[in-house]
Amino acid sequence: MTTIHATTAQETVYVDRFCNGIIGPSAEVVGTVRSGGHIVANTTPGCWGPMITPEIQGGHEVTLPVAVEGAEPGDGIAIRIRAIDVTSAATASGNDRMIEGRFNGDPYCAKVCPGCGRADEPTVIEGIGEDCVRCADCGAIAAPFAFTNGYTIAFDDARSLGITVHAAQAEEYARDAARYAALPGNSIQNPILLFAPGDLVGVISRMRPFMGQLGTMPAIDLPDSHNAGDFGNFLVGAPHSHAVTAEGLAARTDGHMDIDAVRAGAILVCPVKIPGGGVYMGDMHAMQGDGEIAGHTADVSGTVTLQVEVRKGLGIDGPILFPLEEDLPFLARPITPAERERAEALAAASGGTALESSLPISVVGSGPDLNSAIENGLARAASLLGMEIPEVKNRATVSGAIEIGRAPGVIHVTFRAPVATLERAGLADLAIEQYGVPA
Repeated sequence: MTTIHATTAQETVYVDRFCNGIIGPSAEVVGTVRSGGHIVANTTPGCWGPMITPEIQGGHEVTLPVAVEGAEPGDGIAIRIRAIDVTSAATASGNDRMIEGRFNGDPYCAKVCPGCGRADEPTVIEGIGEDCVRCADCGAIAAPFAFTNGYTIAFDDARSLGITVHAAQAEEYARDAARYAALPGNSIQNPILLFAPGDLVGVISRMRPFMGQLGTMPAIDLPDSHNAGDFGNFLVGAPHSHAVTAEGLAARTDGHMDIDAVRAGAILVCPVKIPGGGVYMGDMHAMQGDGEIAGHTADVSGTVTLQVEVRKGLGIDGPILFPLEEDLPFLARPITPAERERAEALAAASGGTALESSLPISVVGSGPDLNSAIENGLARAASLLGMEIPEVKNRATVSGAIEIGRAPGVIHVTFRAPVATLERAGLADLAIEQYGVPA
């Protein structure tokens, strides 16, 4: 297990270095921030760039972790997302196909050269297009993925919208891919702009950036994109060196969520499963609809500012989210004073029912499929708030929703919970900070 050596905690820790795709106890910790301090990072694109870079042993290229002073297993770390800013001028993405012979069981984390058989092989770039990534040893085409339908998307200067461009423009970006991607200097990924996809042309999309990966380190080493119950399930009994047992997967922290509400202004509370917690991040997305149903979205470079705070003894198993009010489902939004007044009148006319005070909370669940993820999220919410699962189901039905982060299996159970239960869970102050004193 990683040992966080006694060092002076800093007010602000700056991060511009990245894991080789593996996160967990063996990862280098780049510094310690005091509780209440800040982490500022320059992050790389996730998904496609690392997916076509065999040397990266995970599906993403996330930052090295930062310890938080005083965080011990069983605690939580509240992460206030102060800013997320896209620096890429363009990126490429799309639906993928796996290429047999270029991986051992899992193309995200167990890439193998089809020519010389070397695992996690270094590569060189020859030209542009889907055959441009070559094994540095034997010259074989090395990328284990290609597009079924792909696009290149350019962003405006204000980073408020993007448009998908035609093939000639995509090729222009490909010839200077690292610059248009704003790839950080310490990144080793092959930027996906090199592939120059142009199947989807002339689509306009609004930008609303968020972090696809944000969380704390799992208690066992995992490929970064597999730190969740869906992708993590691919590791159970796998034929490669990153295989885990089903019991071992419980050490995950669900840092790979792809939940579009994990954006600037939100508060994310993460479990601590190793000393110091180890806050890491990556996989910034320019935009994404619920479910990330294409398997990937527009991954970008960017800068992130977080404020972190240790919450002692929370005992949580997975992340808890307090989204911006505008991101909440309609039924989960806080009751307004006018609604409260009408409800009190209805209660008086209906036998004098005492009305609870409530505020929103969103509990993340993950699993091999969406049904399993929902079961996991419901169980976590029930344990957190001291409720029976049927009660959580009822509350999520009449005062919330089940929201999909990513198919195949990341969701969040969002509903208004009684303030008294939030207080017992040690979270009422965060809910009040985010939504105000309940009506």
